[in-house]
Amino acid sequence: MSGLNDFALARALHVLAVLIWIGGVAFVTWVLLPACRDLAEPAARIDLFERLEHRFAAIARAAVLLAGASGLYLVWRLDLWSRFAQPAEWWWMHAMVAVWTVFALMLFVLEPFVLHKLFRQLAQADPDATFARIRRLHGVLLAASLVTVLGAVAGSHGGWIFG
Repeated sequence: MSGLNDFALARALHVLAVLIWIGGVAFVTWVLLPACRDLAEPAARIDLFERLEHRFAAIARAAVLLAGASGLYLVWRLDLWSRFAQPAEWWWMHAMVAVWTVFALMLFVLEPFVLHKLFRQLAQADPDATFARIRRLHGVLLAASLVTVLGAVAGSHGGWIFG
């Protein structure tokens, strides 16, 4: 029995990273945000949400970095570059890159440098509307992520879903 090869290790790390990252988004969207909405006064919702989500932020950043690095390695190792020239057939490859890019921008640029301050200002004026925006944003990001995961798993195993 041979040891774990680089392809198997990269694929396993990629799946693990996506599981932690998207699983965390699902938890935030389906559990944390509703709990904050139900348990906190409108003015305190943003504070409670940010305190609790902050604990996951470093994990999410690490998972997004690992997913990106392992995904790039897999594309290079398997020489899959030509798939990006066929968007109809390999749409899920494009979707993976797009979802990854959105989350990388959100986690590393927008949230720490723009959104944190913006949501604070908006919450001062209208905490209910601000919290509703946060919930909608997470819902859209989760939906896009789940469609992408579904398509990527089916597509990488020979299925052609949504295409």
